[in-house]
Amino acid sequence: MTFNDIFKSNFLENVTSVSVLDMLLALVFAFGLGLFIFMVYKKTFSGVMYSSSFGVTLIALTMITTLVILAVTSNVVLSLGMVGALSIVRFRTAIKEPLDIAFLFWAIADGIVLAAGMIPLAVMGSVIIGVVLLVFVNKKTHVNPYILVISCVDQDSEKRAKEFLNQQVKRCVVKSKTAQKGSVELNMEVRLKDDNTDFINELSDMEGIKSAVLVSYNGDYMG
Repeated sequence: MTFNDIFKSNFLENVTSVSVLDMLLALVFAFGLGLFIFMVYKKTFSGVMYSSSFGVTLIALTMITTLVILAVTSNVVLSLGMVGALSIVRFRTAIKEPLDIAFLFWAIADGIVLAAGMIPLAVMGSVIIGVVLLVFVNKKTHVNPYILVISCVDQDSEKRAKEFLNQQVKRCVVKSKTAQKGSVELNMEVRLKDDNTDFINELSDMEGIKSAVLVSYNGDYMG
């Protein structure tokens, strides 16, 4: 084969450039790994609103990437044209969670590796990545911060509430305070000692406490 033969393009030759068996094997493995990525995403999701369409997108993205790379590896001219076509594509969908970007790159990487014929690398790499994400993302809930909103009638009830919380939780920090005539509202970050939240009931029953609301906080935090 000469250098010029590499750039010759013939439609009938391209039809048989990738065998049916190779296509079926690549797509079956792509679907399996895409489904595995989807299950890991579902298990590790910690946002507010779960999107099932994003999970299905991960499966489709793995299979689509596999198809594209199979076509590219079978024809040099097609690969050059594909680079030019993809260079003008702009994706404007905002990614809300940083971890979602990792899942998108994971799906694309699996598709590329599978189409290159490195099936053991794709399978073992996906298993290791999945285990790492399951271990580090799914942490115990009581070490995560909570936002506690307390409504008091006066300063004395505020002091009693703080003293009570210091005994019941691992950490308690006032984030904001709103004082009005006959009412004091506190927004506090608390870290629980365990999963037990019964102290909120006791706090709401204390004299001078109008209400106490505990909310899970999934945003960024330090410490």
